Amino acid sequence: MALFDAELFDFLRDLAANNDRVWFTANKARYQAVVQEPLLGFIAAFAKPLRAISPVFVADPRPSGGSMFRIYRDTRFSKDKSPYKTHAAAQFRHREGRDVHAPGFYFHLEPGNVLCGAGIWHPDGATLGRLRDAIVDNPKAWRTAVNTVEAGDPAQRRGGDSLKRPPRGYDPGHPLIEDLKRKDHVTFCPLTEADVLGDDVVDRVAAAFRPAIPYMRFLCQALDLDF
Repeated sequence: MALFDAELFDFLRDLAANNDRVWFTANKARYQAVVQEPLLGFIAAFAKPLRAISPVFVADPRPSGGSMFRIYRDTRFSKDKSPYKTHAAAQFRHREGRDVHAPGFYFHLEPGNVLCGAGIWHPDGATLGRLRDAIVDNPKAWRTAVNTVEAGDPAQRRGGDSLKRPPRGYDPGHPLIEDLKRKDHVTFCPLTEADVLGDDVVDRVAAAFRPAIPYMRFLCQALDLDF
């Protein structure tokens, strides 16, 4: 039985066109029925295949404080005051992680932009320094991890932000300088809306995550975390 219905994407398109509190309040029951409950169902169903990938990442199907991101945007420091996100998403965090900046697997549902991700997003300076040092100290292991990701799926790609200049304290001529300039260490695998509307969505997402296993193991080991 399929976990997601095309109505999920219909709702998100409608929300993008009507991103205000009056509209959302009138359509909250629809949001809960076609977005929130199916995503929580997916999270619960994904717990077993996630354990097979690594037992240290958590699939928590609680509606608040679990793996599902809130639909509400934090607009305090943004010029865009739209109150709601126009996508639905879940992060399967490391059991030692306290926030979204810890290593994790990520699942994103948005009209025309469905993807699976893995890695660490916007780590603090100390954490980023440890990752850079690990790359310098273990270049062969790092190359193997990156190559496994990129060989796993022709569409798999790395993303995130990078410094324009080499980070202070690192050799500008280092053969891995482009990786040392990275401020994020994340990889993405795009899917289609049709991919997640089928009965095999759990298997598809697990398959998208598997090429990132060596990559995630490297990041965890660099931070003295279990994998």
